Amino acid sequence: MLSVIVLTKNEEKNIIDCLESVLFCDEIIIIDDMSSDRTLDILDRYSQDHEKIKIFKRELNGDFSAQRKFGVERTTYDWVLFVDADERITVDLANEITEAVTPSTKEGGFLIKRVDYMWEKALTHGDTGNIYLLRLFNKTKGSLKGKVHETWQTDHDVKRLLNPILHYPHPTISEFLREINFYTDLRAGELYEKGVNAGFIRIILHTKGKFFQNYFFKMGFLDGTAGLVHALLMSFHSFLVRGKLYLLWQKKDSA
Repeated sequence: MLSVIVLTKNEEKNIIDCLESVLFCDEIIIIDDMSSDRTLDILDRYSQDHEKIKIFKRELNGDFSAQRKFGVERTTYDWVLFVDADERITVDLANEITEAVTPSTKEGGFLIKRVDYMWEKALTHGDTGNIYLLRLFNKTKGSLKGKVHETWQTDHDVKRLLNPILHYPHPTISEFLREINFYTDLRAGELYEKGVNAGFIRIILHTKGKFFQNYFFKMGFLDGTAGLVHALLMSFHSFLVRGKLYLLWQKKDSA
Protein backbone atom coordinates (compact mmCIF):
# COMPACT_ATOMS: atom_id res chain seq x y z
CA MET A 1 0.00 0.00 0.00
CA LEU A 2 1.40 3.35 -1.08
CA SER A 3 0.83 7.04 -0.29
CA VAL A 4 1.93 9.86 -2.60
CA ILE A 5 2.58 13.44 -1.47
CA VAL A 6 2.16 16.36 -3.88
CA LEU A 7 3.06 19.94 -2.92
CA THR A 8 1.13 22.66 -4.74
CA LYS A 9 1.07 26.42 -5.11
CA ASN A 10 -0.70 27.99 -8.08
CA GLU A 11 -0.51 24.82 -10.16
CA GLU A 12 -3.77 25.13 -12.09
CA LYS A 13 -1.96 24.30 -15.35
CA ASN A 14 -0.26 21.18 -14.00
CA ILE A 15 -2.30 19.60 -11.25
CA ILE A 16 -4.76 17.46 -13.23
CA ASP A 17 -2.07 15.85 -15.40
CA CYS A 18 -0.01 15.19 -12.29
CA LEU A 19 -2.91 13.62 -10.39
CA GLU A 20 -3.92 11.48 -13.36
CA SER A 21 -0.42 9.99 -13.34
CA VAL A 22 -0.51 9.03 -9.62
CA LEU A 23 -3.99 7.52 -9.40
CA PHE A 24 -2.37 4.09 -9.10
CA CYS A 25 -1.36 5.05 -5.54
CA ASP A 26 -3.65 4.06 -2.67
CA GLU A 27 -3.65 7.51 -1.08
CA ILE A 28 -2.95 10.99 -2.46
CA ILE A 29 -1.93 13.66 0.04
CA ILE A 30 -1.90 17.22 -1.31
CA ILE A 31 -0.32 20.04 0.70
CA ASP A 32 -1.26 23.42 -0.78
CA ASP A 33 0.73 26.56 -0.02
CA MET A 34 -2.25 28.95 -0.07
CA SER A 35 -2.73 28.98 -3.84
CA SER A 36 -4.26 32.18 -5.24
CA ASP A 37 -5.21 30.78 -8.66
CA ARG A 38 -7.78 28.06 -9.47
CA THR A 39 -5.70 25.19 -8.02
CA LEU A 40 -7.89 24.62 -4.96
CA ASP A 41 -11.14 24.86 -6.95
CA ILE A 42 -9.82 22.26 -9.38
CA LEU A 43 -8.69 20.02 -6.52
CA ASP A 44 -12.01 20.29 -4.73
CA ARG A 45 -13.93 19.22 -7.83
CA TYR A 46 -11.49 16.49 -8.79
CA SER A 47 -11.41 15.01 -5.29
CA GLN A 48 -15.20 14.52 -5.34
CA ASP A 49 -14.65 11.63 -7.77
CA HIS A 50 -11.59 10.26 -5.95
CA GLU A 51 -11.98 9.57 -2.25
CA LYS A 52 -8.28 8.71 -1.95
CA ILE A 53 -7.37 12.41 -2.35
CA LYS A 54 -6.85 14.36 0.87
CA ILE A 55 -6.22 18.11 0.69
CA PHE A 56 -4.43 20.16 3.36
CA LYS A 57 -3.68 23.89 3.37
CA ARG A 58 -0.41 24.99 4.96
CA GLU A 59 1.95 27.91 4.37
CA LEU A 60 5.36 26.89 3.11
CA ASN A 61 7.27 29.64 4.94
CA GLY A 62 10.36 28.85 2.88
CA ASP A 63 10.79 25.37 4.32
CA PHE A 64 10.11 22.54 1.86
CA SER A 65 11.40 19.93 4.31
CA ALA A 66 8.84 20.96 6.95
CA GLN A 67 6.11 20.95 4.30
CA ARG A 68 6.94 17.42 3.20
CA LYS A 69 7.28 16.23 6.80
CA PHE A 70 3.80 17.60 7.43
CA GLY A 71 2.60 15.47 4.53
CA VAL A 72 4.46 12.34 5.66
CA GLU A 73 2.89 12.64 9.12
CA ARG A 74 -0.53 12.50 7.50
CA THR A 75 0.05 9.44 5.36
CA THR A 76 -1.69 6.18 6.17
CA TYR A 77 0.85 3.80 4.67
CA ASP A 78 4.55 3.16 5.37
CA TRP A 79 5.62 3.49 1.73
CA VAL A 80 5.60 7.08 0.46
CA LEU A 81 6.25 8.62 -2.95
CA PHE A 82 7.17 12.29 -3.46
CA VAL A 83 5.93 13.83 -6.71
CA ASP A 84 5.97 17.51 -7.69
CA ALA A 85 3.04 19.07 -9.53
CA ASP A 86 5.12 19.57 -12.69
CA GLU A 87 6.18 15.91 -12.76
CA ARG A 88 4.50 12.89 -14.31
CA ILE A 89 4.68 9.19 -13.43
CA THR A 90 4.60 7.10 -16.58
CA VAL A 91 2.62 3.86 -16.80
CA ASP A 92 5.86 1.87 -16.92
CA LEU A 93 7.18 3.59 -13.79
CA ALA A 94 3.86 3.12 -12.01
CA ASN A 95 3.99 -0.62 -12.74
CA GLU A 96 7.60 -0.81 -11.58
CA ILE A 97 6.78 0.99 -8.33
CA THR A 98 3.84 -1.31 -7.68
CA GLU A 99 6.06 -4.36 -8.17
CA ALA A 100 8.84 -2.92 -5.98
CA VAL A 101 6.68 -2.04 -2.98
CA THR A 102 5.39 -5.22 -1.34
CA PRO A 103 5.00 -6.43 2.24
CA SER A 104 8.28 -8.34 1.86
CA THR A 105 10.33 -5.36 0.55
CA LYS A 106 13.37 -4.89 2.79
CA GLU A 107 14.92 -1.81 1.17
CA GLY A 108 14.62 1.57 2.82
CA GLY A 109 13.91 3.26 -0.48
CA PHE A 110 14.35 3.49 -4.24
CA LEU A 111 16.17 6.03 -6.37
CA ILE A 112 14.28 7.21 -9.44
CA LYS A 113 15.89 8.94 -12.41
CA ARG A 114 14.31 12.25 -13.42
CA VAL A 115 14.29 13.47 -17.00
CA ASP A 116 13.82 17.22 -17.44
CA TYR A 117 12.12 18.67 -20.51
CA MET A 118 12.86 22.21 -21.63
CA TRP A 119 10.56 23.49 -24.35
CA GLU A 120 9.60 19.92 -25.27
CA LYS A 121 13.23 18.76 -25.50
CA ALA A 122 14.56 16.17 -23.06
CA LEU A 123 17.78 17.33 -21.40
CA THR A 124 20.01 14.28 -21.37
CA HIS A 125 23.22 16.07 -20.37
CA GLY A 126 24.29 19.01 -18.23
CA ASP A 127 23.04 19.80 -14.72
CA THR A 128 19.92 17.63 -14.98
CA GLY A 129 21.18 14.93 -17.33
CA ASN A 130 21.83 12.21 -14.80
CA ILE A 131 19.79 12.96 -11.69
CA TYR A 132 18.57 10.16 -9.43
CA LEU A 133 16.34 11.16 -6.53
CA LEU A 134 15.27 9.10 -3.52
CA ARG A 135 11.57 9.75 -4.01
CA LEU A 136 10.15 6.36 -3.01
CA PHE A 137 10.84 5.29 0.57
CA ASN A 138 9.63 3.54 3.70
CA LYS A 139 8.83 6.32 6.18
CA THR A 140 9.77 4.09 9.15
CA LYS A 141 13.34 3.71 7.86
CA GLY A 142 14.70 7.23 7.42
CA SER A 143 14.14 10.98 7.67
CA LEU A 144 14.22 14.20 5.66
CA LYS A 145 17.37 16.34 5.65
CA GLY A 146 17.84 19.86 4.28
CA LYS A 147 15.56 22.88 4.06
CA VAL A 148 15.51 23.86 0.38
CA HIS A 149 16.81 20.91 -1.66
CA GLU A 150 15.55 18.46 0.93
CA THR A 151 16.39 14.78 0.56
CA TRP A 152 15.20 11.60 2.21
CA GLN A 153 18.05 9.77 3.94
CA THR A 154 18.11 6.19 5.18
CA ASP A 155 20.70 3.77 6.57
CA HIS A 156 18.93 0.85 4.89
CA ASP A 157 19.67 -0.53 1.43
CA VAL A 158 18.58 1.61 -1.50
CA LYS A 159 18.07 0.37 -5.06
CA ARG A 160 17.44 2.09 -8.39
CA LEU A 161 14.32 1.79 -10.51
CA LEU A 162 14.68 1.64 -14.28
CA ASN A 163 11.94 3.98 -15.50
CA PRO A 164 12.17 7.77 -15.01
CA ILE A 165 9.93 10.49 -13.65
CA LEU A 166 9.19 13.04 -16.38
CA HIS A 167 9.71 16.65 -15.29
CA TYR A 168 8.19 19.64 -17.15
CA PRO A 169 9.44 22.77 -15.36
CA HIS A 170 9.77 26.36 -16.56
CA PRO A 171 7.58 26.53 -19.69
CA THR A 172 8.96 30.06 -20.28
CA ILE A 173 12.20 31.83 -19.39
CA SER A 174 10.28 34.41 -17.34
CA GLU A 175 8.83 31.62 -15.19
CA PHE A 176 12.28 30.06 -14.91
CA LEU A 177 13.68 33.39 -13.67
CA ARG A 178 10.86 33.80 -11.13
CA GLU A 179 11.60 30.36 -9.72
CA ILE A 180 15.34 31.03 -9.68
CA ASN A 181 14.74 34.23 -7.73
CA PHE A 182 12.56 32.39 -5.20
CA TYR A 183 14.84 29.40 -4.70
CA THR A 184 18.02 31.46 -4.48
CA ASP A 185 16.48 33.49 -1.65
CA LEU A 186 15.92 30.27 0.27
CA ARG A 187 19.32 28.78 -0.57
CA ALA A 188 21.22 31.94 0.37
CA GLY A 189 19.36 32.04 3.69
CA GLU A 190 20.18 28.39 4.33
CA LEU A 191 23.90 28.94 3.67
CA TYR A 192 23.86 32.08 5.83
CA GLU A 193 22.41 30.12 8.74
CA LYS A 194 25.24 27.61 8.34
CA GLY A 195 27.85 30.37 8.54
CA VAL A 196 29.00 30.08 4.91
CA ASN A 197 30.63 33.27 3.57
CA ALA A 198 30.65 34.67 0.03
CA GLY A 199 33.20 37.16 -1.29
CA PHE A 200 34.33 38.39 -4.71
CA ILE A 201 36.44 35.33 -5.56
CA ARG A 202 33.80 32.82 -4.48
CA ILE A 203 31.11 34.59 -6.47
CA ILE A 204 33.23 34.55 -9.63
CA LEU A 205 34.44 30.97 -9.20
CA HIS A 206 31.00 29.53 -8.43
CA THR A 207 29.35 31.40 -11.31
CA LYS A 208 31.91 30.54 -14.00
CA GLY A 209 32.55 27.09 -12.57
CA LYS A 210 28.86 26.19 -12.71
CA PHE A 211 28.66 27.04 -16.41
CA PHE A 212 31.84 25.19 -17.42
CA GLN A 213 30.82 22.17 -15.36
CA ASN A 214 27.34 21.90 -16.86
CA TYR A 215 28.03 22.94 -20.44
CA PHE A 216 31.41 21.34 -21.04
CA PHE A 217 32.26 18.71 -18.42
CA LYS A 218 28.70 17.37 -18.26
CA MET A 219 28.36 17.91 -22.03
CA GLY A 220 25.31 20.17 -21.92
CA PHE A 221 26.31 21.36 -25.41
CA LEU A 222 24.98 18.04 -26.74
CA ASP A 223 21.45 19.23 -25.86
CA GLY A 224 21.77 22.05 -28.40
CA THR A 225 20.30 25.49 -27.79
CA ALA A 226 18.18 24.25 -24.88
CA GLY A 227 21.33 22.94 -23.22
CA LEU A 228 23.09 26.29 -23.65
CA VAL A 229 20.16 28.26 -22.23
CA HIS A 230 19.83 25.89 -19.32
CA ALA A 231 23.55 26.06 -18.51
CA LEU A 232 23.49 29.87 -18.59
CA LEU A 233 20.43 30.04 -16.34
CA MET A 234 21.89 27.60 -13.82
CA SER A 235 25.09 29.67 -13.80
CA PHE A 236 22.94 32.72 -13.07
CA HIS A 237 21.30 30.71 -10.28
CA SER A 238 24.73 30.12 -8.75
CA PHE A 239 25.58 33.83 -9.07
CA LEU A 240 22.36 34.89 -7.32
CA VAL A 241 22.88 32.48 -4.43
CA ARG A 242 26.39 33.80 -3.70
CA GLY A 243 25.42 37.42 -4.43
CA LYS A 244 22.47 37.29 -2.05
CA LEU A 245 24.58 35.49 0.53
CA TYR A 246 27.16 38.29 0.30
CA LEU A 247 24.45 40.91 0.84
CA LEU A 248 23.14 39.04 3.90
CA TRP A 249 26.60 39.22 5.50
CA GLN A 250 26.94 42.88 4.51
CA LYS A 251 23.61 43.63 6.17
CA LYS A 252 24.74 41.89 9.35
CA ASP A 253 28.09 43.67 9.42
CA SER A 254 26.45 47.08 9.03
CA ALA A 255 23.79 46.44 11.69
